[in-house]
Parts: sequence; structure tokens; C-alpha cells
Amino acid sequence: MYLQALASAFPEARYTQGECWQIARSSPFLTSLSRRSAKILETVLLGSSGIETRHFAISTDGMFSADAEYLNREFERYAPMLAAKALKKACGSAGLAPREIDALLVCTCTGYLCPGVSSHLAEQIGVRPDAYLNDLTGLGCGAALPTMHAASCFLAAHPDATVATVAVEICSAAFYLDDDAGVIVSACLFGDGASAALWRSINRGGQWKAANFRSLHRPDEREKIRFVNAGGRLKNQLHRAVPQVAAESVEVLFSFCSCKPDQVIAHAGGKDVIDALEERLPGYSLAETRETFRKYGNLSSPSVLCALEERLSKANGDGLLWLTSFGAGFAAHSCELTRA
Repeated sequence: MYLQALASAFPEARYTQGECWQIARSSPFLTSLSRRSAKILETVLLGSSGIETRHFAISTDGMFSADAEYLNREFERYAPMLAAKALKKACGSAGLAPREIDALLVCTCTGYLCPGVSSHLAEQIGVRPDAYLNDLTGLGCGAALPTMHAASCFLAAHPDATVATVAVEICSAAFYLDDDAGVIVSACLFGDGASAALWRSINRGGQWKAANFRSLHRPDEREKIRFVNAGGRLKNQLHRAVPQVAAESVEVLFSFCSCKPDQVIAHAGGKDVIDALEERLPGYSLAETRETFRKYGNLSSPSVLCALEERLSKANGDGLLWLTSFGAGFAAHSCELTRA
């Protein structure tokens, strides 16, 4: 399948890591943490995390103190809105009207809606009532590439179709704080965003072709990174071994690459994760991945597509880009983009 357009969108509210610390230190929830935990929070936010700014859709006033009902209501409010912003940009770039979309696939993990985000998104932007809608949930930070894989399967069955894939996360609806170090680090890394892409099975010349999708599942590592239910709220369970688990998994997938890629575009899981990937993939400096992480933090599923957009914005002679994403499961995914 061939990429027609790719666009990302973010909430207007943007905060530096220093501003996040100022918000935290003046908030009542800080008193619920141990002195050690508060110090970890301060150290990560004011240290060399690799992040400069993050975007939040939900007001910082209630981000950590609100109950589960409020947070999911805010997810229901902002997820379709942010997804629509990204998809409208992609449609504008491709010169397509939303009514020309035949299938809409949406992935997210930071909230739950039934019907899913795709239903709300289709209504907001004017997708036809007979378009195919599908929501992929539970895939965590790695979801964008499996969603693209599903789009390629749809296009194989419907070669004349136009398919939209959207990754959207309101991570601020899933922020949680207690004295668990992994939880504290998570709150310092994640930000909100969406990324939308349009795909067709016909190459109009010079477009990027997505192919050779692969996945690796490691259920023995599942408990190292996943959402758990904590009083009805989402709580990110994050183990210190995740950077190495991710790097090992990505290295296995990389061995299936058809030829040496010009660049590796990866999910921006965190500074330690990016460092571990570069160690396992010698010769590759993940510049776009680091830049995405610097500007937005860990966006969860949209991260890899935002990094790809960063790469495609540059004038270069790339012949092959290798994309990889990973997260809850533990699962890792990859695909190749070649200029046709």
C-alpha cells in the first residue's frame, strides 16, 4: 500500500519539564507521595530526560486528583477532537475529502469508548455512513504499525479503496501517581498527540510503499509493561528492564529486514530506550526519534508516525526506511517503507 499523506496534531497547551515540576510542587497530590518519590519526580522532570516540552489536553488542575469517570469523560471529549485535527490535515495534504475515505482504522489505549473513537471521529469530519470503521485497542505504544498492517489487509481485499489510519492518545487521561518508581517515571515522560495517514493500493509515482510487516510477541515479559486497573483508573506498570527487552525484540525484527535501510524510525519510548536501540543497531543514530521525544515526550502509539513525519519533511534520497514500534504485550512490530 502507498502513503498518500501523513499529519500529526497536538493539544494547544504545551509545558516545559520545568513547568511540569512547578505544577507538581504546588499541587496537593505531591503530599501523598513519600519524600523519596517526590525527589524522583523532581529529578526526572528537572534532569536530562531528553524531553523539553509535552502537550496535555486535560487541565493540569485535575490530572492526578480526578476520579476515573472524569478522566474517561475527558478522553471521550478530546480523543476524537485531536484525531479529527490530524486526519483533516492529512486529507488537506492529499487533496481528499473525508467522504472519499472507505475505511477508517483507529488505535488508542489511553481510554475506552463504546462505540469507539472511530465512530465519533467519522461523525466529526464527515466520513460516509457506509464506510468501514474499526477500533484497535489493547496494543499499547506499539499500536500504529499493527493498525497499518490491518489497513494493508483491507486494501488487499478492496484495491480501489482509500484507507485512513489514526493513532491517538490522551496520555494525560491515564496519568497516575503513587510511590511506585515506574509510575512516577511514566508521569514524567508521556504527552498527548495524534497522527493520521491515508493509504491507497495504487502508486501515483514517487510515493512511499509500506510492506514486510512483522510482529514479535513475548508474553513472558508481559508484566514488565502494561496498564493495570487501580481503583478504576489506568495505571502504567513499568519495569526498569523495559529498555533492554525492547532493544532485544527490535534486534530480532531487524534481522528480517530485506536490506540495509537508510534510517531506522522508532517509537520514542524514552531516553534509555533510544540509547538501548542504538546499541543494538550499530551505525544508526535515531535522530528523528530523539527529536520527536524532545518536542513531545512519549506519545505512545503516535510516536513512530510523528518520527516518520519528521523524516519525510526533510529533502533526502532515502530508498528504504525501517519502522519499529513496541510496548504492552510485550510486543514489538516493524515494517519497511520504500520509495516507489
